[in-house]
Amino acid sequence: MISLTPGAISAVARFISSSEKPTGGLRIEVTDGGCSGLSYGLRLEESAKADDIVVDCDSVQLFVDPLSFPKLDGMSIDFVDSLEGSGFKFNNPNAVKSCACGSSFSTTDNGAPTKTCS
Repeated sequence: MISLTPGAISAVARFISSSEKPTGGLRIEVTDGGCSGLSYGLRLEESAKADDIVVDCDSVQLFVDPLSFPKLDGMSIDFVDSLEGSGFKFNNPNAVKSCACGSSFSTTDNGAPTKTCS
């Protein structure tokens, strides 16, 4: 299952409350791209799609498509706010390689070529 830390729950709830559009939760997806072959995608959405896996994290619902879920299962997401910047931090046990940017990764089954960070 995917989990959010209290800091991430608070950040997502803040983003939802400030959104001008109706928002039912946070979509998390895996897309091709990034330095390590795969990237995390996050966006607020009004509702889940029919085939989504919906994960309840306290006051926040996560929407995950069935193709992304196996690459994200077991992941914990935190929200970090520091002098260097703020943003989500992903702790994904399925990632066998991650880029220094923190939002790009690869798994044993994605087969994407590794790119060099710039």
